[in-house]
Formats: sequence, C-alpha cells, structure tokens
Amino acid sequence: NEGETVVRLKGGDPFIFGRGGEEVEHLRQAGIEVTVINGITSGLAAITSLGAPLTHREHAHGVVFVTGHAKPGDQGTDWRQLAATARDAKLTLVIYMGVSGAETIQNELLTGLSADTPVAIIENASLPHQRQALTQLGQLATTLKETGLKSPSILVVGDVVQACAQIFQTEPIQPTAPTLPLHANM
Repeated sequence: NEGETVVRLKGGDPFIFGRGGEEVEHLRQAGIEVTVINGITSGLAAITSLGAPLTHREHAHGVVFVTGHAKPGDQGTDWRQLAATARDAKLTLVIYMGVSGAETIQNELLTGLSADTPVAIIENASLPHQRQALTQLGQLATTLKETGLKSPSILVVGDVVQACAQIFQTEPIQPTAPTLPLHANM
C-alpha cells in the first residue's frame, strides 16, 4: 500500500549469491526506493565460526567466493580452471550451494588440486544448529553422504582449513544466533 514501509529480510549479505542485486534492480525499475542493510556473508561466517581464517600469510594469498549452482541454461563455473588458478595463486575457495553438485565439483577440482587438499563443510553456518565436518577434497562426496550434511552448506577448500583441524582437536566454537530487540530501529 502507498506510504507504507516494507522490509525484506534475508540472511547473510543479499548481494553475495542472495539475488539481492536482481531484487534491487526490479524495485528501482518500478520506482520503489530501496535501502540495503548488508549482513555478513555466510561464506565468511562459516569459516569464522570454526575459528579459522580465509586468508593466511602461510597458506592463502586470497579468497574466491563462487556458486556451486548455476542458473538454468548457464554453463556454470569452470572448476578445472578455478582449480588451476587456486593452486597457482594459493587461493581459498568458498563454494556456496555446492552440496547437490559436490561429486562433480570434487572431480573437476581434482584436475588441479591434490586429493588431500583440506575441505571444511559447514551446514547452517553461524546458527545454533550449525554442523560441520572436515575432510579432504578426494573424500568430499563420501563425507557428505556419511555425515548427512546438506544444504544450506558452505564448502571451504584450501590449506587454511588446516587451522580448523587444530581447533577441532580441542572443541569447535559454538555459534550463537544474533538477536535484535523486538522493535529494533533500522
């Protein structure tokens, strides 16, 4: 209705694989004023909830955020090229929506990355019911089947995941859900 304020709440950062850009574009074309209050993308929240970094001077010089689920009719990510680039540039790969295509992703990444490349799988990142597993790239699909981890999950591939292994030897960080007062002013 005219004169009213509408809030569209999305988890994480709506501009990182949240289709926020598409929504804002549609609303602006309709002449509707839009204000975006960004959150922390789940790819960052996932690895941080395990107490590990995405970059580290000894292990990773950069990070790539990539979707594991392409738009219908789109070829999607060239995993072979990405694997070679990640290997050569020492990059961490953060894969959103990759669970359903994990076996293909695993096989394609193995063309350029070692089977023992560390992988963290984080389901429901940063939520109280978060679950996670550490594995190696060569065992990714098997680990998903054995653990029952499912979407929404983030896959983190790269040597920085080694830091998670040290953390898991003690106790994983217990995530807590952020809370807002019932009538928070935004």
